[in-house]
Amino acid sequence: MNYDDLLIKAMTYNCPEEIPVSIWPLPLTWKKHGKDMIEIAKRFPHFFPGIDDGFDYRQNMPGTYRVGNYTDEWGCVWSNIEEGMEAIVKEHPVKNREDILTLKIPDRRDGYLHHGFMYLRLLDLRGFEEAMLDFAEECEELQILIDKVTEYCCLQVAEIIKRPRQIAIFGDDLGMQAGMAIGAEKWRKYLKPSYTKIYASVRDAGKYVYMHTDGMVYEIIPDLFETGVQMVNPQFRANGLANLERVCKGYYPINLDLDRQLFPFATPGQIREHVRECVETLYLPSGGLGLDISFGDEVPLENIEALLEAVDKYRFYRG
Repeated sequence: MNYDDLLIKAMTYNCPEEIPVSIWPLPLTWKKHGKDMIEIAKRFPHFFPGIDDGFDYRQNMPGTYRVGNYTDEWGCVWSNIEEGMEAIVKEHPVKNREDILTLKIPDRRDGYLHHGFMYLRLLDLRGFEEAMLDFAEECEELQILIDKVTEYCCLQVAEIIKRPRQIAIFGDDLGMQAGMAIGAEKWRKYLKPSYTKIYASVRDAGKYVYMHTDGMVYEIIPDLFETGVQMVNPQFRANGLANLERVCKGYYPINLDLDRQLFPFATPGQIREHVRECVETLYLPSGGLGLDISFGDEVPLENIEALLEAVDKYRFYRG
């Protein structure tokens, strides 16, 4: 059974044969560890299908992971000084509130939504401080900007749902390490309606909505499912295992982002224990759980091996 089929079974509580596992080393990981990383990947072909000695991490690397400046369809200028790591927006095109009124929705209609398609897009357009002032003062221009970004997302989703894949994947980091910058109530007031509108056409097309979101977001996970999300990808460290168990287990399917802040500093034994604890805490025979692993170049090779060995073992956990 392929990964998507397992994930759909997990998100619909349809008794998946195993816990679905997704693994994504940052491109810089492949760059730093080179042949050693390829050799590890070759030992786990079910996690890294098609990886061989000729693998080149640069082949499908997004533009924002390349050194230099990259201007996206909204006019945000991304800057990158380290190949294989994500860039950051250094130039925000909507500098003043009056600029919101003349902002044009991009012409791009290719079914591509960058990570940070809605909430983070507001920050990319305005800059963090200006966006926070917009939310704090609840200016009229804020809703105009939200409506424009929402409209663009809906136009792109109209292209996304034409694809054969049954799962539509979205990513937008709504939280910080300790809470949400705009707070849950303003998120519900200003942004929950946008996500509901964006996801409606996906659900209407009979497809599944999967949403990645970093940061402490456990308090709005029920709201995310009300918008149409069918599986959310929250972080272990920011949310806490106890909170995720209390809020989600048996109610809201999650693809748990394991503790990437632990991976560089733990012993291999501590990593194995982390995987065991997460699975034993959140597992249900009916489903509702996936494991998502992302790691950077700072993680030692022995820890990468321990992590892969542990998830390879515990994906077959039966309680």
